[in-house]
Amino acid sequence: MKITESFSLAISNIFSSKMRSFLTMLGIIIGIAAVMVIVGLGNGMEGYITDSFASVGTNVMTVSITGSGSSGTVKEEEMFAIVEENPACFEYISPMVSMRSSVKIGSDTLSYTTATGVGEQYFDIYGYTVAEGRGFRYMDMEKRTRACIVGCYVDQVLFDGQSLGETLRIGGEVFTIVGVLEQIDDEIDEGGSDDAVYIPYSTAARLSYSGTVSSYIVTAVSDDLVDAGQEIIEDALYAILRSSNAYSVTTMAAMLEMMTEMIDLVVLILTVIAGISLVVGGIGIMNIMLVSVSERTREIGIRKALGAKERFILTQFVIEAAVTSAIGGIIGIICGYGLSSVASNVISNMMGETLTVAPSVVSIAVAFGASALIGIVFGFLPARKAARLNPIDALRHD
Repeated sequence: MKITESFSLAISNIFSSKMRSFLTMLGIIIGIAAVMVIVGLGNGMEGYITDSFASVGTNVMTVSITGSGSSGTVKEEEMFAIVEENPACFEYISPMVSMRSSVKIGSDTLSYTTATGVGEQYFDIYGYTVAEGRGFRYMDMEKRTRACIVGCYVDQVLFDGQSLGETLRIGGEVFTIVGVLEQIDDEIDEGGSDDAVYIPYSTAARLSYSGTVSSYIVTAVSDDLVDAGQEIIEDALYAILRSSNAYSVTTMAAMLEMMTEMIDLVVLILTVIAGISLVVGGIGIMNIMLVSVSERTREIGIRKALGAKERFILTQFVIEAAVTSAIGGIIGIICGYGLSSVASNVISNMMGETLTVAPSVVSIAVAFGASALIGIVFGFLPARKAARLNPIDALRHD
């Protein structure tokens, strides 16, 4: 018997019992669709995180000075000197002081508005543009002025677009607004990136509990120099503090890699769980093929009596199981694409962010191959049973 004839018989037998065949394929359909959506979600999350980090810059390094026992601290001048002595490697540096004090306008306390102490190069690091007024200057840091720069939300919503020259209070101190940033987020929302106030880091350090600067943002000239820059900073800090536990240097590239690895691990676990339904679908195929062998015992007996060899019978039933599983795989791929599209719209509407659930071509190919392989593996036992039937006993079967 030719392979084409076996395929033709397989299709004929599948469509002769449409409902039974569909129920047999259901486990495969669900498994393939689930695997595609999960892998697509993982790809979408990786793309979203990569884009988010790219907007910040993968050449950014965060330096934290924690101190250890008698190791002391690092002065701002020493950190600036590390950067200035390596102009081929470093581009910008900005101290950063997180403020715990609340921001007040008049008698109103702004619950979600963040206040941060930064240097004059901070806005260059993150690509923020001062739309009105001016940015910070060296003298603001040197004289610890009470000047501040506000985000677009603070300017438009809280000051009706007329914030320049107005005042607000941080930790009981009065600050004058000297600059307004351009809009950062797509929408101006409370608590977003545009709902922020920036003050000179030296002023923020004086108002903070510690009175010192312990965090810095440093950028490398290019992504290729990040590792070299990290090594330079670590060596310089070790020479000052004499303890590797007194500081940490974290790169955005390392954080991106770590988050990607975590996403890949979660996707792998979920894919394995979803893959269990493929095994269940395979068991369903094996079960229905055993029933099919029982129902077609006389047919098998007649074929063998007419000279059909065991390998022909074996091939026919294996092909029928594989075709059943493959058709289920194709339907599952179609359902997977549809569910991925729905998931993309639902996530975008719920999060307000664009996250595309996009199954990869490799995952689709693997899913289809897995569905066909499952049909072959789980269809082999019933096929072998059919091939080994005694033709005389088979012809006597009712």
